[in-house]
Amino acid sequence: MEDKGYNPAHIEDKWYEYWEREGLFRADNSSTSQPYSIVIPPPNVTGSLHMGHALNNTLQDILIRMKRMQGRNTLWMPGTDHAGIATQNVVEKELAKEGKSRHDVGREAFVQRVWEWRAKYGGVIINQLKKLGASCDWSRERFTMDEGLSRAVKLVFVTLYNDGLIYRGDYIINWCPRCHTALADLEVVHDQRRGHLYHIRYPITDGSGAYITVATTRPETMFGDTAVAVNPGDKRYEGLAGKKALLPIIEREIPIIFDAYVSTEFGTGALKVTPAHDLNDFQIGNTHGLERVVVIDDDGAMNENAGPYVGMDRWAARDKVVEDLNTAGLLEKIEDYPVPVGTCYRCQTVIEPILKKQWFVKADVLAKEAIKAVEDGRTRIVPKQWEKTYFEWMYNIRDWCVSRQIWWGHRIPAWYCEDCGEVIVSMEAPAACTACNGANLRQETDVLDTWFSSALWPFSTLGWPDETKDLAVYYPTSVLVTGFDILFFWVARMMMMGLYFKKEVPFRDVYIHALVRDEQGSKMSKSKGNVIDPLTIIDKYGADAFRFTLAAFAAMGRDVKLSEGRIEGYRFFINKLWNAARFVTMNLDDGYVPDYDFGDRDLSPADRWILSRLETVTGQATQALEDYEFNNAAGALYQFAWHEFCDWYLEVSKIYLSSDDTIAVKRVRDILVYCLDTVIRLLHPIIPFVTEELHTKIPGATGCLVTGPFPVRNDSLVNAAAERDFEQVQILVTGIRNVRGEMNIHPKKRLVAIISAKDKDQAVIRENVEYIKTLAGVEEVQLGESISRPEASATAVCGPFTVYIPLAGVIEFDEERKRLSSEIEKVNEEIDKVNRKLGNDEFVKKAPEEVVLKEKDRMAVLVSKKERVAESIDRLEDYFKKGGN
Repeated sequence: MEDKGYNPAHIEDKWYEYWEREGLFRADNSSTSQPYSIVIPPPNVTGSLHMGHALNNTLQDILIRMKRMQGRNTLWMPGTDHAGIATQNVVEKELAKEGKSRHDVGREAFVQRVWEWRAKYGGVIINQLKKLGASCDWSRERFTMDEGLSRAVKLVFVTLYNDGLIYRGDYIINWCPRCHTALADLEVVHDQRRGHLYHIRYPITDGSGAYITVATTRPETMFGDTAVAVNPGDKRYEGLAGKKALLPIIEREIPIIFDAYVSTEFGTGALKVTPAHDLNDFQIGNTHGLERVVVIDDDGAMNENAGPYVGMDRWAARDKVVEDLNTAGLLEKIEDYPVPVGTCYRCQTVIEPILKKQWFVKADVLAKEAIKAVEDGRTRIVPKQWEKTYFEWMYNIRDWCVSRQIWWGHRIPAWYCEDCGEVIVSMEAPAACTACNGANLRQETDVLDTWFSSALWPFSTLGWPDETKDLAVYYPTSVLVTGFDILFFWVARMMMMGLYFKKEVPFRDVYIHALVRDEQGSKMSKSKGNVIDPLTIIDKYGADAFRFTLAAFAAMGRDVKLSEGRIEGYRFFINKLWNAARFVTMNLDDGYVPDYDFGDRDLSPADRWILSRLETVTGQATQALEDYEFNNAAGALYQFAWHEFCDWYLEVSKIYLSSDDTIAVKRVRDILVYCLDTVIRLLHPIIPFVTEELHTKIPGATGCLVTGPFPVRNDSLVNAAAERDFEQVQILVTGIRNVRGEMNIHPKKRLVAIISAKDKDQAVIRENVEYIKTLAGVEEVQLGESISRPEASATAVCGPFTVYIPLAGVIEFDEERKRLSSEIEKVNEEIDKVNRKLGNDEFVKKAPEEVVLKEKDRMAVLVSKKERVAESIDRLEDYFKKGGN
């Protein structure tokens, strides 16, 4: 290995191109191996790789790479989502630059424009996933609107309609006046804003001059009121049975009704009922047979039912209505009130609850089996805490509005007969009406919710409705890796559809990962300026360092707190691994052939320790990945590779490699190569590029790491006693090194170590004395029991051992004390400077907050440093006291 440092740019591109060219990611549905399959959460075709994608796909790739190496018949199914509203918005903005709208070009031409846009830009995120190292079977890539998936979508819709589980009806839906489409409940972002509660007087029409006061947050919808409702148990309104109220301004009579839904605690206890603009009012209206009057149009403006306010924007109308009510003496009071507001998840426009004809799925029927499947363990949700959230939503599920008033998407396969009103739902366009045989048919213009086609993803991508070999082999899939934010949008719906159409769950496990946040735990956003771009990070540090960071911080149920500094830190780890491999390969002879049979060989204590640790870590890392504990796997491998193999065994190996004992040299070389080979195999699922490159440097290595094999723990090499004994050596050596550091003793200065230990503990020292000498820089080790502390010596308590390091002749007491005193003086000067700044009120008031915090942090560091130097002086005084312990 000539390169002294790892340069990811060339190596990562080289290996990805090779893996693809050789077809190493391709699934083989004729394989007799046990299948393991994952379907990728399809990114939007409009998307660009962000931190959520990076985490999600790194975790999936780790799993699929490990299983591929273990010999499983793996399939990672890739694809993209057509993202109806998002994609249509992108293309509409392009048209707007030309001074056109979609209506100017017409539906057919607009849809063609979207297909052209997809052809040009739709592959961007796929190429970005490849840069990350995603080992999907790209030969099977799917798109939610490709021909096969479109056929599946049609069949599902037609089947559910024929089974009575899809219907068309009037219902309160979430309408976006900007996107001009209905939104499912899950597509509405809920927030609370400062608003008002308006108390409005509705005159009672009995001639008494009395009125009933209602409290509302939306006075502009009052023209759609068709009743005032009160609770039948509310004594304030006992005498109003059968009476009517007069709707202010437009003076339309409406009944006063009694309904138990009305709260006696809210507002005045009298509720204006607007069945066309509120879901709860809609249900009250159904109970009492009330008229439904729509007063706001598709653009968010008041319509002809709003009387004098027709054509006004809904918010302008609100202000005008309040003004007119006040003038008429019908506005009793206005209170400040926190108002729940729903906004469109795409454009952030405030949604309008409105009555419209829409298509709905009877979700409660489909949800029953999906609930049961999680309850009985057919699908396991990890971490388990998310099961409660899943059940809460599923038990309270509402009918799913699946129609969208846009043009890009799966057009609903329904036709209306203009002659007799028959609705025909069919896979193919009917030639004539099935009821009257008329030919005057009009196709539904709405398209299906994007999540409708996504709900079929696990089986439609495998070829359903055809009974394909892929479907037989890879369904149900093994695991779905996803974020909690789409547990309901997508996961629950896939469960419902998979169980209804395939009679099996779509996946055995659902692993829910957390969010990626900045290092302070704040959500990343452009407005905060704390967004980390994955592609920039990959270019700067390499995909491996980035992937390892994500895995290392992906603790179950805990958000990933990410910073560029942490990624840089793991870039050092990649380089450490690279340099370890350089050391190993540089210490091999030409023609070296490894021998990994260690059973009958005379192993040293360090050999037994490192081999045992390697096998222990192999078991720990493998189990952690099986349990989706990615951080524990990464942590165990990092600890072993850096702090055990590199920091300890490589140093021990130099003792033998420089000796004339050819048997020992061969043994140590074999152990070095075995450890290196095993650890890069264990790390390959997490950091595939550098490990694949290092694999080519291993003598006798064949094939690619991509296809394995993955290490299996060898129990015959696990030796708990060897691990325990060498740990004692490490504690001793570390204790001596700490004394050297604390006393500022030069690394090359050879020391004497006097070790006091009970007789039963001394064997460990004797067996490992050469390691202690070499690793701690000790020229002589004296061992005994109950040794008293010598004069002018430093002490280190190391487990069952007490170590004394004589300092006479090793350090000059006066010179060292002078050096430390000078250091304290310098620190005190710095502390005074910071104190003057922080004691200046003008500085504290006017300086940016981050500057003040920086100075406070600096002060804390300086105080800590001063304390450490003072402790060193105290220790020095103590060490040179004459006699005593």
